[in-house]
Amino acid sequence: MESTQTIILPMTRNVARLSRLAVERTLSSHDQIAAVLGTEILKGIHRPGANMPPEPELIERFQVSRTVMREVMKTLTAKGFVASKTRIGTRVLDPGNWNYFDADVLAWRVRMGLDDEFRQRLTEVRRAIEPVAAGLAARRRTEADVVTLRDTVALMGRSGHTRQSFAEADLDFHLTIGTASGNPLMRSMAGVIEAALVASFSQSSPVDDWSDHERTVNTHAAIVDAIEARDEQAAATAMLEAIDIGYRRINDSTKKSRAKG
Repeated sequence: MESTQTIILPMTRNVARLSRLAVERTLSSHDQIAAVLGTEILKGIHRPGANMPPEPELIERFQVSRTVMREVMKTLTAKGFVASKTRIGTRVLDPGNWNYFDADVLAWRVRMGLDDEFRQRLTEVRRAIEPVAAGLAARRRTEADVVTLRDTVALMGRSGHTRQSFAEADLDFHLTIGTASGNPLMRSMAGVIEAALVASFSQSSPVDDWSDHERTVNTHAAIVDAIEARDEQAAATAMLEAIDIGYRRINDSTKKSRAKG
């Protein structure tokens, strides 16, 4: 008795929709229900240590078949949200088990809202990983990698950007760094970078201020200069500066908004 009803997911109005992480797309019933229940777990509606509602109740709520609901629970299990045991039921696991590197989980978390703690945690992960990726890119890059990075910086430097178009160019830059690092695990961290950019550019963007735009582009160009020169330390340092510029921007913007409020 699977229904074709549309389930509306909560989303902050001003969240920039990057093409890879937060693109508007048609979701299957399975994906929609997993997103709704996953978001409810993230919000604490279903608390760690508590059981999820019984299967018949969820089937009735979402008007889907038992097969679909069991697939949803398998998905939530794979993401570390729940565990099912005979005669106990499906229990919500502690947040330490949740896979925040999963693109779906990150997307659900971004849609909940962009609080200070979440932005800080994303930045901490980026600071731990991306400078290393930039250093590896300086060691292993190809001429084609340098050309691609130069082209992306040139695109970032163009006038007339919207917040989203600039964010997409910035994302392409960082994903190219991951590829140039020669470490596929670095490239697999793309979801964290995407979530951080969504969080950052939804409230403040370099395109909002000409001098900030120029400084941001120049910092990214400095990363490429170091990578081309095969200077690993300089590449890592420049990457840290790029990340920190973005973090300071969003903090300043948040403080100004609160002061006005």
